[in-house]
Amino acid sequence: MTQLVFDAQSFVNFRNYKFTGHGHRWADVKSFRITSGDKDDELLALLVADEQFRDDYAGGGTDASGQRHGPYGLRHITADAYQEVGSADVVGTIRRWADQHGALPEALEAVMAAEVYAVLAAATRCFVLPDLGRTAFHDWGGVHTEFHEYVVIDRERASLALIVAADD
Repeated sequence: MTQLVFDAQSFVNFRNYKFTGHGHRWADVKSFRITSGDKDDELLALLVADEQFRDDYAGGGTDASGQRHGPYGLRHITADAYQEVGSADVVGTIRRWADQHGALPEALEAVMAAEVYAVLAAATRCFVLPDLGRTAFHDWGGVHTEFHEYVVIDRERASLALIVAADD
């Protein structure tokens, strides 16, 4: 039986490291436990249906009855929207985003390495939610300057992670 069980959340707030660069920037990692026989497409569908997925990533946190996910209306996101991508490509994208206003302070780089890059390095498979376009935005969906979302499956650790890196 395919199952997704919320395990933990890690939130890396760039402001806590005296590095704002531009706007408010952060990375959020939500971790879930999975079982070994789960199929990836089933896991993606369970994730999209999960209460933890109902997060507007604008300070409100998870809303069990919410209809927003990041900048998008929840109805616009399905498991089929996700596209497979190499974890090395994801690390490159997140590093470019994180470093776009200058090198990160050592302490922030260490936290990003432990909380984000290590999760990606252990990936068995990695998926990206591509830009769904402005027509998929909810009523105030354009608040994020950049919004990067990845789903990382790690079969060895029987885990799935939802990684969001954004600024507003």
